[in-house]
Amino acid sequence: MATKKSAATPQSQTTDYQHAQQATQRPDVGVQDQFNTKKPPKTYRYDSSLDPALSWDENRDRDLAEWLLGLVQRCATEGEAAVFTAPQVWAGGGVQVQSLKAAADLLQALSQPFLNWAGKAERHQISVPTVPLFVHERHSTKAILEGIKHRKAKGTTYDLFGDGGGLDVTDKLDAYEHKGPWQNRMILGDSLQVMNSLLEFEGLGGQVQMIYMDPPYGVRFGSNFQPFVRKREVKHGGDADMSREPEMVKAYRDTWELGLHSYLTYLRDRLQLAKELLHDSGSIFVQISDTNLHHVREVMDEVFGQDNFLGVIAFKKATGLTSDLVPSICDFLVWYGKNKSMVKFRRLFVPQDLKEEVQGEFRYVQLEDGSHRTLTKAEKENPELIDTTRLFRTNSAVSPGVRANTTGGFEFRGLKFDSGPTRNWKTTIPGMLRLAEVGRLILQAGATRIYKQFWNDFPFVPLSNAWLDVRSEQDKLYVVQTSVEVVKRCILMATDPGDLVFDPCCGSGTTAFVAEQWGRRWITCDTSRVPLALARQRLLTATFPYYELKNHAAGPQGGFVYKRKQNRKGEESGGLVPHITLKCVANDEPPAMEVLVDRPEVNDKVTRVAGPFVVEATIAPAQTVEMNDSVQPGREVQSLDAALGDADAANGGLPLQVAEPAGRYSDPATHIERMTQVLRQSKTLRLPGNRELVLADIRRMTDSEAIHAEGLDAEGNRIAVVFGPEDGAISSDVVFEAAREAYFLKFPHLYFFGFAIQAKARELLEDRAKLRVPCTYVTVTPDVAMSDLLKTSRASEIFSVTGLPDAVARKTGKKNDDGADLYEVELRGLDIFNPATMDQEDIPAQNLPAWMLDTDYDGMCFYATQVFFPKTAAWDNLQKSLKADFDPSVWEHLAGTVSEPFPIGPKRRVAVKVIDERGNELMRVLEVKA
Repeated sequence: MATKKSAATPQSQTTDYQHAQQATQRPDVGVQDQFNTKKPPKTYRYDSSLDPALSWDENRDRDLAEWLLGLVQRCATEGEAAVFTAPQVWAGGGVQVQSLKAAADLLQALSQPFLNWAGKAERHQISVPTVPLFVHERHSTKAILEGIKHRKAKGTTYDLFGDGGGLDVTDKLDAYEHKGPWQNRMILGDSLQVMNSLLEFEGLGGQVQMIYMDPPYGVRFGSNFQPFVRKREVKHGGDADMSREPEMVKAYRDTWELGLHSYLTYLRDRLQLAKELLHDSGSIFVQISDTNLHHVREVMDEVFGQDNFLGVIAFKKATGLTSDLVPSICDFLVWYGKNKSMVKFRRLFVPQDLKEEVQGEFRYVQLEDGSHRTLTKAEKENPELIDTTRLFRTNSAVSPGVRANTTGGFEFRGLKFDSGPTRNWKTTIPGMLRLAEVGRLILQAGATRIYKQFWNDFPFVPLSNAWLDVRSEQDKLYVVQTSVEVVKRCILMATDPGDLVFDPCCGSGTTAFVAEQWGRRWITCDTSRVPLALARQRLLTATFPYYELKNHAAGPQGGFVYKRKQNRKGEESGGLVPHITLKCVANDEPPAMEVLVDRPEVNDKVTRVAGPFVVEATIAPAQTVEMNDSVQPGREVQSLDAALGDADAANGGLPLQVAEPAGRYSDPATHIERMTQVLRQSKTLRLPGNRELVLADIRRMTDSEAIHAEGLDAEGNRIAVVFGPEDGAISSDVVFEAAREAYFLKFPHLYFFGFAIQAKARELLEDRAKLRVPCTYVTVTPDVAMSDLLKTSRASEIFSVTGLPDAVARKTGKKNDDGADLYEVELRGLDIFNPATMDQEDIPAQNLPAWMLDTDYDGMCFYATQVFFPKTAAWDNLQKSLKADFDPSVWEHLAGTVSEPFPIGPKRRVAVKVIDERGNELMRVLEVKA
C-alpha cells in the first residue's frame, strides 16, 4: 500500500514527492538463488512496410514472401474460407495473418523500397533474452537525513524508502506477482534487455509517456567514454583513457565493428522496443548531432512511420567552436509520436525579448489622450525607460476571403473603414465598433492595419523548434552530459506530473534529475557503472523547489497549483497569464488564461529532496561477511566445512551453491567456451593506477573437473582459470574445489573470472593459508554476456582486479534518546591484491569516490541509511538549505571516512559498500555483537 499523505501542505522543512501509483514489485537480490521464474527470449519482428524509399533489395524477406505467396495460391485452389479457418502463423515468428487480403497487403508491402545497410537484410527480427531485474539498493535522502537527525534505527524509516519495509519473505519470493508503492529506478544493464524485461516481466508496454534517448552520436567509434568517476577529461583514442573496466558498455564500445552500419542496427533494435513501451499518446526524443541526423530520421521513419514524425528541434550546444567551414554549434532532437493523432502536447511559452522587439514592430507608445508616438532613439537603446503598459504594435484587422457579416465597411467618428471586396474583418462590424470605442484601433480612414496589440496583451510567444537560448552544462559531472534545460522542455511539452519517463542511456542522470524536479516518475538504465554512480550521487544530494500540489493524497499525479501573479512593474510573473486577443476585446469577453507549465506555485519554506529510488541489475553483488573484531573477536574458521557453514548461516540457513541462473540463455559449456574466447581476445587485466597484467596462451582444459582453462602470465608461469556462472555469483564450494585441483596440478596461481562472487567465497579466496595456492578474483564487465560482437582490439580489455573494503565498526560510548548504544563505522581504505607482485596494496579511504552504510543489513537488499562522498562538496546544497537543522560536524562526516553515530539494528549486521574510481561496487558485511 502507498503511504498516505496529509491533505495539507507539508510543514516540515524537508520533504519529497511520493507517487500514489502502484508498480509491479521486483525481487530483492537476496532471493536471486531461489527465484525460479523464467521466461523464454522474446522475438520482435521489424515492420518493413514502414521503410523509407531509399534502396531496393529483391531478396529481402524472401522466405516470408514465399510463405505469403503460398497462402495466396492455396486460397486460389482451396478457397479462402478453407485456408483461413484459423489465423495462419509464419514459422519464422512474429507474423500472423487472418485473411487473404491481409496476406496480399503484406506481400505488397514487402516489395516496397527501403533503407538498407550492411547486415540489415539478414536480420528480419531480433531475439532478446528475457531476464528478471533484481533490486540491489534502496535510497532515500529523507531517510538519510531523518536517521542522522534523530539517530533512530533503520526500521523506523522504512516508509521513507517507499516500500513499506518489513515485507514477508514469501512476498519477496513472489516478486512480479503483486503490486506495491512506486519507486523511481536506476538499472544497470543493457537497454535492450532492460526494456524487454520491463515489457515481459512487468507488463509496462503502453505505459511510458515519454522516452528521452541520448545515444552515442555514431561519429567516432573508438571507446573513449568516461572511465573514471572523478575524471571527466577523455581523449579520443588514447590508451590511458580507454574505458576498459566494467563500465565498458556494449553501446559505446564493441558494437561498432561495421561503423555506421552497426550503429544503425544498434539504434533500430532499441527504437523497436521503445515503441512497444510508449503509450498511444506518448512520444520519443532522440538527441543526435548533424553528422547522422538524416540517418536517425530514416531509421525512425522505419520504426515509427513517417506519419508520426513530430519535428526536429535544434538547440545550441556550445560557443566559440572553430572550423575550416561554418562552425557547428547545434545538436538536434528528433521527435516522433507513437500515434500523432493522439499525442500529448503541452504548449510552452517563452517571454518575448523586449530589447529585440523594440527594434522591430513594437515601436509605438500610446499617450494619455489616446494618441500615439514612435519610440525615441534613447528608448530603443534602453528599453528600461519604456512604460510597457502603453507599448504596442499594429496588426492587420482583416483576413482574406468574403463573409456575409464581416465583409464591408463601418464608420466611427466620421471616419470610414472598409475591408475591401475580397477580405473580411477579423470580427463582426459591431465588434469593430467596440474596438474603436475602447481605443484599440488607429483612427486612420481607409487603413486596415489598424489594430493595436499592446505588449502586455500577452508578452510571450510559443516555443519554436530553434532553442538557441540554451547552453551546454557548465559544471559537468560526465563527459557527455546533456543540458538540463533541453530535457526540461521536452518533459514539460510531452508529459504531465505523475507520468512515466524512460531514459535508456542514463549518462549522468540528467533525465532522472529533471523528471524528479518536475514530479514525473522515471526509469533510467545504463550498462556503465560510472554514469550510474554519478547519477546516484546527483540525485541523493540534490535539492528541488517544492511545487504546491493540488491534491496531496494523489501526489504529483493530481497536478500542480498555478496562480496569476504580477510583480511591482505589473508584469505577469505567475503560472496563469491572461491572453488578450482581438476577439475577446471585440466581444467584451474575459481573456482566456494560458497555463505556463514551467511556473507552478513554489513553497519557499520547504526544502525538497529526491523521492525514494532503487538501483537494480541482473547480476548479483559482491560482498564479504565477517565478524567485527573491534566489537567482539570473530571465531577463526579452521576448515572449509566451517567456512561453508558460516556462509550457509549468512544465507538464511540455505546451502550456498551455484544456482541455476534466472533467465539463462546458453548452457554452461557454451558459456565457458565463450568466456575462453573472450579471455584470448582481451587478455589484459587492469590493476589500480591504470597498470596492466597481461596473460598469454589461454586454452581450454578438457581433463579437469573444476578448472576451465590454463595459460601463462607475463613471467611465463602457468596459471589456472575458472569462470563463474553466466548470470550468477561464484560460490564457496567452487572456490574450494578449484583451489584443491589447482594445488594438486601444481599451478602457482589461480584466477577466478566472474560477474559476481558470493560472500564467503570472496573471504575464502583471499585466505591463501587455507587454500595453499594464491588466488585472484577478476571482475568481468556485464556486457560480455550480451552478444557475440566482441572485437579483437585493445579497446576490448574488459577485466579488472577489484578489492575489498577495509572497515571497522565500534561503539562510540554514547546513547540515543531511547537509551540505545550508538556505533560508528570507519572506512580505512580498499585492499587490493596485486597478482603481478603478490603484494597487498591499499587505496586510502579519502581517495574513494563514495561509500555507503546499511546499519541493519538483512541480506536481501541494501538500504542506504548513510552515504558519504569523501573530499567533495556533494552535500553543500543540502547543507546550505538545512544549516539550522544540523550541526556542521554532520556534513563533515558525510564528506569523510567516519560515519555518523547510529543505533545497531536487530540483525546486528552492518553492510559497508564502497564505490571505486571505475564505478565498481564492493561490499563487506560486519557482524556486530553486543
